[in-house]
Amino acid sequence: MAEMLNDFFVSVFTEKSGGVPNVVNTSRERVSLEDRIHKEQVKNHLGKLDVSKSPGPDEMHPRILKELIEEVSEPLDMIFEKSWQTGEIPEDWKRANIVPIYKKGNKNNPGNYRPVSLTSVTGKIMEQVIKEIICKHLEGNKVIGNSQHGFVKNKTCQTNLIAFFDRITSLVDKGEAVDVIYLDFSKAFDTVSHDILIDKLGKYNLDRATIRWVHNWLDKHSQRVVVNGAKSCWKGITSGVPQGSVLGPVLFNIFINDIDIMIESTLIKFADDTKLGGVATSLEDRDIIQNDLSKLEKWSEVNRMRFNKEKCKVLHLGRNNQFHTYKMGSDCLGRSMAERDLGVIVDHKLNMSQQCDAVAKKANMILGCINRCVVSKTREVILPLYSAPVRPQLEYCV
Repeated sequence: MAEMLNDFFVSVFTEKSGGVPNVVNTSRERVSLEDRIHKEQVKNHLGKLDVSKSPGPDEMHPRILKELIEEVSEPLDMIFEKSWQTGEIPEDWKRANIVPIYKKGNKNNPGNYRPVSLTSVTGKIMEQVIKEIICKHLEGNKVIGNSQHGFVKNKTCQTNLIAFFDRITSLVDKGEAVDVIYLDFSKAFDTVSHDILIDKLGKYNLDRATIRWVHNWLDKHSQRVVVNGAKSCWKGITSGVPQGSVLGPVLFNIFINDIDIMIESTLIKFADDTKLGGVATSLEDRDIIQNDLSKLEKWSEVNRMRFNKEKCKVLHLGRNNQFHTYKMGSDCLGRSMAERDLGVIVDHKLNMSQQCDAVAKKANMILGCINRCVVSKTREVILPLYSAPVRPQLEYCV
């Protein structure tokens, strides 16, 4: 089982070109000698370690590091600073135990599992340090566009939905026909091209040391799948940002940041969850949406990140909607009467009854489980159980 899953997970990777991208050698130097990693910074990250988390392939448990915080802070600071300066990365930091997380469907189908990486704890601390360096640059230079709501400070699923549907519902209220296209990438995180990503880091003017470190961290990464104690053989990783890593989300945001350049319709993202919407009242309106879809298709070809066109769906809104058929490449996109958008069911009438029914059903299931499993029905016992698993279901994106 472990070997079969690993074979499947590596089969989705895209090919990697040889050599070192030119940007690694031509990007700007670090700003100053003061721009370095500090012992207190490392100590702070060690203090925040979750001792309940599993170790990576090096089997260095977070509990050990946390208990020895005074002893290991300084040597780790020296190792991290040297790694950042030179770009040299210990092999243990580039290895991952993959835990397959079941999603839904046939349990014998490898495609119904999500690969989550367990990596070296010390490597993850270094990732945190590099992430802080990258995020400071991104925020200071306002690199990530406003359309991205995933893994961005002060933005959430709720801000994503509000930003998009405030625009869409106002158009429908004015009597306009509106078409919303829910876009689906095929294995988005696993197919990020390392070479293209490194070029984009240079384009956004990150310093040479950080770009070189990220390049070497991604290069010659390897993984094995662990299932019930059984371990597969090690296999090389040629593309993607590891799911479960610290750096993965921020690197993915950088990679996908330029997808909405020259797009005229409203485009909103939450990591790879992307939707496009616009007025569809006239033929000219629908041509704008179609042209935007063609631009997105071109972006996917240039960046080697394919859309799963069978899962891309069109939601037609408004009374006078012509139910136009849109294409991506030569493929016609299917229509949908309702779509689950970041956990919220949106139907073609913008009626929330399906969402309310689904939420009430789930909350009642949890309440039923609590009722069957909990002997004591006192307020002190029931109230926390209601507040933790039940109430969030009812209040999500309300």
